[in-house]
Amino acid sequence: MKKRKGIWALVLMLLLSLALVGCNSSSTSNEGEPDDSTDDNGTEETAAGGQLVFGRGGDSTSLDPAATTEGEAFKVTVNLYETLINFGEQDTEIHPGLATEWSTSEDGLTHTLKLREGVKFHDGTDFNADAVVYNFERWKGGDKEQFYYYNSQFGDKIDSVTAVDEYTVEFKLNTPIAPFYKNLAMSPFGIASPTAIEEHGDNFFKNPVGTGPFKFKEWRENDRITIVKNEDYWQEGLPKLDEVIFRVIPENSARLNALATGEVDLIDGVNFSDKETIESNPELQVFERPSLNIGYLGLTSTRKPLDNKLVRQALNHAVNKQEIIDAFYAGAADPAINPMPPVVAGYNPEVEDYEYDPEKAKELLAEAGYPDGFEMELWAMPVPRPYMPEGQKVAEALQKMFEEIGVKAKIVTYEWGTYLEKANAGEADTFLLGWTGDNGDADNFLYVLLDEDSIGSNNYSYYKNDEVHELLLKAQASSDQAERDELYKQAQVIIKDDAPWIPLVHSTPLLAGSANISNFLAHPTGSDLLSSVEIKN
Repeated sequence: MKKRKGIWALVLMLLLSLALVGCNSSSTSNEGEPDDSTDDNGTEETAAGGQLVFGRGGDSTSLDPAATTEGEAFKVTVNLYETLINFGEQDTEIHPGLATEWSTSEDGLTHTLKLREGVKFHDGTDFNADAVVYNFERWKGGDKEQFYYYNSQFGDKIDSVTAVDEYTVEFKLNTPIAPFYKNLAMSPFGIASPTAIEEHGDNFFKNPVGTGPFKFKEWRENDRITIVKNEDYWQEGLPKLDEVIFRVIPENSARLNALATGEVDLIDGVNFSDKETIESNPELQVFERPSLNIGYLGLTSTRKPLDNKLVRQALNHAVNKQEIIDAFYAGAADPAINPMPPVVAGYNPEVEDYEYDPEKAKELLAEAGYPDGFEMELWAMPVPRPYMPEGQKVAEALQKMFEEIGVKAKIVTYEWGTYLEKANAGEADTFLLGWTGDNGDADNFLYVLLDEDSIGSNNYSYYKNDEVHELLLKAQASSDQAERDELYKQAQVIIKDDAPWIPLVHSTPLLAGSANISNFLAHPTGSDLLSSVEIKN
């Protein structure tokens, strides 16, 4: 009897040992690090790898971030390229990126950056100071319209960029640039491989090579862009995903249906009216993007009769912004008064909006010489944007409002790239558009969107006011934030009176995804870094 008990005890010990080994092996990855696999009880835990399909409303126009201004491009390129400075996970505070530290001279004219060592571009070439100098010289010496962001944020204000040694870069400025480091963190200033630029020439925008967590694989225009894990990424353990596919699904309802059926894992441009339905589905989840945007109707001031300030003011009085918000934003937006959101330093809360007053609008039209109104075109965006997920419907609402004051607006639209190109050329009478801030600075709204230097780029309304121009240039050069705030407040007063836009909304954009997505953090700039995203089993 004692011998049999001893045998059974031995068997039990062996079984227990095997069970413990099994537990240890199921909670450890191949690399010896804990993974987060699903246990036998069905508990959902994250696991590295896998594919994420991101459904979006429009295609990118370029995968060279320096040569574009539209958000659909940056949505992809932020994952392919890296900048010298990084923003925070969900804010525009600055942190180390490809540069690990930096310093500024007392006069604000010299910036010295120490670069991260051991980083390689996707083509295997080294990231170093020479590569940084090459990129800045390319932007500075290139076509001003092609490299719009460089010229609007830096332009002739940078005198030189020099490689002090292999991992130190020195910027010499002609005049101080207050948001210099925040500018460096913007998506357009992703550092590209000099070798790849030389190899691909004019086709580099289709053959992107950066240092980011993902590498470019394929672009089927108006269908999908595929990026894959950078196995040699300098940041250990990232990215988590093996592959990301950006799918083009223009219709909001079709995109949501694709999410519900599992065809895609994540979507943007979610209709605000769909939020409650999504939240009631246990297999889905809603993500809110911190608001840093403006949706507006641009009034091209070089086209008659919109060249008359009284006409532009009349159109402002004709719009009921709250009605638009109630109808298309389900309350997830605030009426816009100024050309930038209240969260940005320098916002002027004392500026009063044009009251919704159709009778006042008619009086102004009569004073301007149009007692019976006039005819014009109203351009509606063909793709959903964070600040305006239903551009066509907003255009129809505006059309009815203008009709009440005798203005007949014909709704026009084009394919997204053509829409931007033609509006940029000043061909629209009025046009729906908007802006998601790149760096959280007032300069990135007022100067980029409404300064005379930006005509032909992001100043689609062709607005020009010399006094505003001087105020904005002075604010750019000041290192005193209080002084900058006051200058921006003065500019907003003038802009409000000139009425180059009808500011409509500041929205809180919605995205939606499968419930098994974790670590997705929607960024206020609209450029979402996907390196930490994981998929649950």
